[in-house]
Amino acid sequence: MEALPPPPARILIVDDDESVRDVISVLLREEGYHCDTASGAEMALDMAERDDTPLVISDMKMPGKDGLWLLEAFREKHPDTSIIMLTGYGDTESAVDCLRRGAVDYLLKPPKLTDLIRSIERALAKRRIELARKKYQKKLERKVRDRTTELRKALKDISVTYENTLMALVSALDAREHETSDHSVRVVEYTVAIATQLGIKGAELEEIGRGALLHDIGKIGVPDAVLLKPGALTPDEWVEMRKHPDIGFNMIQPIPFLSVPASIVLSHQERFDGRGYPRNLKANEIHIGARVFAVADTLDAMTSDRPYRRGTTFANAVAEITRCSGSQFDPEVVKAFNAIGEQGLIRIKEDMTARRRAREASQMTPSHGLPAASMNPPEGEPGPTHH
Repeated sequence: MEALPPPPARILIVDDDESVRDVISVLLREEGYHCDTASGAEMALDMAERDDTPLVISDMKMPGKDGLWLLEAFREKHPDTSIIMLTGYGDTESAVDCLRRGAVDYLLKPPKLTDLIRSIERALAKRRIELARKKYQKKLERKVRDRTTELRKALKDISVTYENTLMALVSALDAREHETSDHSVRVVEYTVAIATQLGIKGAELEEIGRGALLHDIGKIGVPDAVLLKPGALTPDEWVEMRKHPDIGFNMIQPIPFLSVPASIVLSHQERFDGRGYPRNLKANEIHIGARVFAVADTLDAMTSDRPYRRGTTFANAVAEITRCSGSQFDPEVVKAFNAIGEQGLIRIKEDMTARRRAREASQMTPSHGLPAASMNPPEGEPGPTHH
């Protein structure tokens, strides 16, 4: 079926001289255009509010609101309307001013029909191109929004997959060491709480949380005879145990999104006074995430039950960590830790316990924890001792 031709373009002719309006409208109707007329700028604007107006031909000089006022009003309220200005004066400055304000053409009165038709055709063609460009731009913006939404969802799915993979690795290590508590989850929560108190947020906070979660991942490379030994380790066995930060770092450092957590894994056994391992770093040489983790891990190690001892109270743990400020721990981190307060720390643990019980009640697999980190100080120094 043959497509119907588009309806004739509607042209609004604005002039305070009725004879001018009549002559132009008659000539343009004979050329196939649909014409309406207005005797003034405000009347023209009212008519444009009621009907779509692709093109306006307006006199420059009119009583009351003039052509320039009308031009500005259309640019503000009907920016897709093309406007041709007419004037009885050959004023170059006025012509430039009209074009600068958005008119598509400027003709002297009375315009030659051929000049007027060419001007109308150019104006309508330019309008069609501009409308097509805007339509394409909107379509493109809509596609970009849709793709952005899809990308965000995909990234979120990837992030969830990453986190699930990390938890699977941690759970595998827990199972190997027969760890049944929520140690890794608690350490992450304590670490994030302290880091937040220090003003750390956003991506940096997330990376520190991942570092805390994966701190002992290198123990996968420690022999069972050493890792699972129930008694004290020999000097040679301690050499093997102390390799786990390097092993963990080498495992995850090649993974781009774990590059920062890898630095925390490598440094998590360092001490603020430089007497830790594997590189004897001290103070700010140690990654801030590792300095925060050291406090969080010691808190959980001291307040959690072990097969060989009962956990101590939070009050005792806070006092011991505070005592070791400046030697084992960063004083600024300890200050942030103390700002949370004993009751705040207890509440974090209680909230985690409540969430675990809720998961168990809903028949979801509860999270297992990482084994406790080695926070053993050099001989003669205070602090909890565990593998």
